[in-house]
Amino acid sequence: MFIAPTLLQTTHRPFSHSDYIFEPKIDGHRLIYSQQSGLVQLYTRHNNECTQQYPELQLPFSEDIILDGEVACVNPTNGVSDFESVMSRFQARKADKIKRLTTTLPAYYAIFDILRYKGQDLRGLPLMKRREILLSITLPSRSFGVVPHIDGDGEALFVQIESRGMEGVVGKRKTSLYETGRRSPAWQKVINWTYAEVFITGYRKDEFGWLTAIPSGTSGRLHPAGIIELGASPLNKKAFYGVAKQLVKGEDKEFVYLEPRLRAKVRTRNWTKSGMLRSPVFTEFIF
Repeated sequence: MFIAPTLLQTTHRPFSHSDYIFEPKIDGHRLIYSQQSGLVQLYTRHNNECTQQYPELQLPFSEDIILDGEVACVNPTNGVSDFESVMSRFQARKADKIKRLTTTLPAYYAIFDILRYKGQDLRGLPLMKRREILLSITLPSRSFGVVPHIDGDGEALFVQIESRGMEGVVGKRKTSLYETGRRSPAWQKVINWTYAEVFITGYRKDEFGWLTAIPSGTSGRLHPAGIIELGASPLNKKAFYGVAKQLVKGEDKEFVYLEPRLRAKVRTRNWTKSGMLRSPVFTEFIF
């Protein structure tokens, strides 16, 4: 049984408030754990079943249950979740590879809410009552855990998150009900952005996207760093294309390529292991 999860609204600054609890934002992918008549099924937030990808999370609870959380792969050296690793798990389809990855990249289910238990729908209960029920339940293995929280002081938690290079903080109103399938103002996320300066080296022809590059090491040669798809206003786009037509140096079926003279500041979730920006958002041009 799938239940569409409550989605987060974005706020741009960490905040503190006595009506809220604050949790570390886990850098994985959303996972609805559903156990009905003893059968365990796992779903992404978009109702795509992914049970086979996570054998270590197919363990049953003592009673039927539906949980909301994040599946992650945790770096054992620093305790920080690694998004690329969990994507490797999610994209695996062959049984032998999945079995191997359970050893090399073990998955962890970080639970932050309970939606049904013993046949009862709990979504109409306030958050803190739901957490009380969640914390009373015995977890089936060490691959499961409940996301910790602090009371009221979101700014202090964000300072710790920044120092550890984690993804961000989630603030939740203590009295909030579970709002299925919509963004709730009672659940707020604050992302720990990384900022970078890039060269814009081209653009997509059919839909919006600016190619980026950064200098490589001491050589200064540019290497690709990803595509900006978010953040640019209509005014930014008009200014860009006005200048870009003077910098064209080639094209193919998908892209127009530019001389690397335009620079921009972007914010990004972090960098991939291959040196690419993860989900870069345009901030401003650099002149």
